[in-house]
Parts: sequence; C-alpha cells; structure tokens
Amino acid sequence: MFIDSHAHIQLLQFNRDRDAVLRRAHEAAVSNILVIGFDMETSLGAVELAEKHTHIYATVGMHPHDAKDLTPDALKTFRELAAHPKVIALGEMGLDYYRNLSPRPVQKVAFEQQLDLAEELQMPIVIHNRDAYMDILPILEARRGRIRGVLHCFTGDVALMHRSLAIGFHIGIGGIVTYKNAADVQAVAREVPKDRLLIETDCPWLAPQFRRGKRNEPAYVRAVAEKIAELRNTSIETIGKITTENFRTVFKSA
Repeated sequence: MFIDSHAHIQLLQFNRDRDAVLRRAHEAAVSNILVIGFDMETSLGAVELAEKHTHIYATVGMHPHDAKDLTPDALKTFRELAAHPKVIALGEMGLDYYRNLSPRPVQKVAFEQQLDLAEELQMPIVIHNRDAYMDILPILEARRGRIRGVLHCFTGDVALMHRSLAIGFHIGIGGIVTYKNAADVQAVAREVPKDRLLIETDCPWLAPQFRRGKRNEPAYVRAVAEKIAELRNTSIETIGKITTENFRTVFKSA
C-alpha cells in the first residue's frame, strides 16, 4: 500500500483520462492521493476532486510563482477552504529562486503570510523550494516547534536534510531519485530516518526514469518506492508501510 503525498491530478493534463489514471493508481496499490493546490484555481479544483473520491485529500495555497496574487481576499478564501474536512494541509507554498516569476521580496511576504495562517489553524504545510534553501530554512527555523509539514521534492544534500529534520519536517522524495545523475537525492533517500520519509510523484511532472519526459501519474509512486527500497536494502512493502504511517502522522486528518 502506497500514498502519493504530492499530486496535481486536478490539472487539465488529466481531463481526458482521469478515471483511468485513478484506476491505474488503485491497481498499483496506491491507497490515497494528496492533491496539491498551488493557486486559487488549482486549490478549488483539488477540493472539488477530493469531494468526489473518498481516498483523495486536498491542500490549498499559493505557489511562489503566483505570490503576487495572494491578496487579502485570496488569503481569506484559503482560510475558509481550510475548514473543509477533506483539506488536510496548506500549500504548496515557499520560495522559487530558479524562475523568479514573482519578485523575491513578494515571495517572502506571501510565504510568511501563509505560515501565519498555518500557525493560526494549526495545520501542516507543504513546502516548495527551488534554489532557495538559504532563505527557506532560516524562515522555518524561526518558527520551530510551531509548524510542521513536508519539504516536497527534496533536492538538497544530506547536510540540508539534517537541518530540515532538526526543524521537525518530513522529507518528500519523488521520481528524481530514480535518475542516474541524482546522487544527492539518492544519498538523502538512503539516510533519511525511516519515520521522516514520504514518497510522491509531483505528477504530471518529474516522471521516474522509465517514463522520463512523459506525463507522470500517481501509479508511478511505486517506482519511487522501489528505488528507495533498493537504496535502503529493504523491501518495497516496508517502504510502503513506513511512508503510509508517516503520511498519517503528518496529515493527522487523513
């Protein structure tokens, strides 16, 4: 049994065959899917999808790309959506210094505002980080003990992993771990404590090696688990068990 802790199956890339995608996930022993919102439209879409399927949960939040769109009204709507019984976390939120689609100061303000909301509502968070560890980790460290969640699609090295663990966060590992040139991610997957590991697809992006460059989907979280099991010299069943337990620890409503 596996849980895809980060998927975007509400997107138009899945409109043509979403039911088939969900059927393949079930056949691959994926018991639950967390559908991640990253702006207002996708957050509403995630909630709508979660309402239709008992095994799907949702998050709501504003990606750093769209940080400039986090108006007071948007923040109010996210607060209201967070009360929905199928919404179990806020995000994805964070910083992205690779594309810089919103100015960095604006990204930081939007990030802090969403962290404030997470503290207020006592909800876990899903963190997006790209080329921004030097700013994200100090922001999270300043709130140590008051926030929890996952650093999704972790691409840092082992030292950054330990710093993240010290704040209390879980580590999300996705399809990148299957790539031949992913030495840092593979080292993290090998060494992360078993009670802090989550698996994800980030679909439709970042498909595992055997599907690289094609659309990703929740069924392929199994390939992530297989690679991590290989790296940790354990069984895929063990990885499924511990990551499922970890998911239910972080996202207590699930």
